[in-house]
Amino acid sequence: MAKNSLFAVLLRSPWWISLLVALLVGLVGFALLPQQFKVVGALSGLPFAIISAIAAVRQRHQPSAARVQAIEQALAAMAWPQFAGLLEQTFQRDGHTVQRAPGSATGYDFDLDRKGRRMLVSAKRWKSARTGVDVLRNLHTARVAAEAQEGATTTDALFIGLGPLSEGAKTYAVQHRIAIWQAAELAEALRGLSLNK
Repeated sequence: MAKNSLFAVLLRSPWWISLLVALLVGLVGFALLPQQFKVVGALSGLPFAIISAIAAVRQRHQPSAARVQAIEQALAAMAWPQFAGLLEQTFQRDGHTVQRAPGSATGYDFDLDRKGRRMLVSAKRWKSARTGVDVLRNLHTARVAAEAQEGATTTDALFIGLGPLSEGAKTYAVQHRIAIWQAAELAEALRGLSLNK
């Protein structure tokens, strides 16, 4: 599905917007079509109703904006050892085997493995006010080195940071398939964990 298609936009929007569109399309179809097609017109909003249901299921477990902001403030106040421990706990809960990067490693802070799938995570600069391409380039370089070391194995890459990415960094992340976790993704990943340790 194209990122900016109508259905993709509706999936990212609150579920009730799709439901409203479904009702409007159905009512307009019912009102404007001839008698023999009124049922078809009324059902023409069904795809939007399905999108509404999918969006509702996806959004049910997403944290509220207030929760995201509270978590962002709590994480910004943490020192690296506390934040790193919290991330390690999160990854382990999600089924990853977690290894911290060796002291000489550059470009990543955690090496994760789950069911044979490897992921390198860069998180130490989570408090940076703005992230540029250099951090993502270091992570990508570490990933390329890991893939060369293992042969044809694909290694995923994840950058974690609270601050916004520069336009160049956003483009670089897309081009090199680097996943980005910011406040909203962290709030979802940290569900159920205490931030006051």
